[in-house]
Amino acid sequence: MEDHQLLRRIVIDPKIIAGKPVIRGTRLTVEFILNLMAHGETVEDIIAEYKGLTREDIQACFLFAGKSLESTSFMPLAEAR
Repeated sequence: MEDHQLLRRIVIDPKIIAGKPVIRGTRLTVEFILNLMAHGETVEDIIAEYKGLTREDIQACFLFAGKSLESTSFMPLAEAR
């Protein structure tokens, strides 16, 4: 699936979750999905828990996050002592 097709799965509407990016037709934010995965949930776990979600919806969250960071500058983190 091409990027533009995946990105159509993510919507931003000020009336839904204060304008946070969500998966179309849900109130599940991109941030929520990424945090689930960061804490060990698998794509299969998420799809099983949230009926109607697809693997492509999860892919769209990663693509959206990546595209959102493309033009962001970062300062290096201080090294731990």
